[in-house]
Amino acid sequence: MPDYLPSSDTEFLAWMQSFISYASANVAALGLTTADLTPIQNQQTTLETSYADFVATQALAAGKRQQKDDERTAQERLVRPLVARLQSFTTVTDAQRQALGLTVRSTSRTAAATPTSRPIAMIDTSKRLRHTISFVDEDSPGSRAKPDGVTGCEIWMKVGEPSPAGPAELRYLATDTRSPYVVEFEASDAGKMAYYMLRWVNTRGERGPWSQTVGGTITN
Repeated sequence: MPDYLPSSDTEFLAWMQSFISYASANVAALGLTTADLTPIQNQQTTLETSYADFVATQALAAGKRQQKDDERTAQERLVRPLVARLQSFTTVTDAQRQALGLTVRSTSRTAAATPTSRPIAMIDTSKRLRHTISFVDEDSPGSRAKPDGVTGCEIWMKVGEPSPAGPAELRYLATDTRSPYVVEFEASDAGKMAYYMLRWVNTRGERGPWSQTVGGTITN
């Protein structure tokens, strides 16, 4: 979640001015007291003075920059606990939060979409008794990124001929969250064919369509 405090000093000063202005005008409505705001108002004056000095003496600003940064850090340490209190108040409305420049928390979550694309699998058979399976998405074959909402790739395998007619003939190996996936074989499997089918699975456990069947010889 992005920070509600702007990163640039000018935007931060403007944010603080708006925050103080609104909070001062709505102390009772926000459930605060003037004592809550006094340290922040005082620190704002100090910060604005330091920033003005910094701008006016940029050529010799190394020391002023440190002072300005220290004053900003001090101001953040003051305002963040107060904001945390405000965010915890059930009486503070989202409209008030928005007016103060605070984060308005979403009450709903966007559900991950069911995968519609298929993994493309590539098998490296160069190592003895080992297959290294790399996978990418068919919609973005130049990228190793998984589709949005996808948590991993299910990998299923069959050892031995003939090539599987469908997923029912394969056994589940793993759900890999990051390509590649390595399969180790017993010596008794050397020379046999291993066939694979893959599919994406999202964060809700919903699965996408199967990949094309790919196969490779288990190197002796």
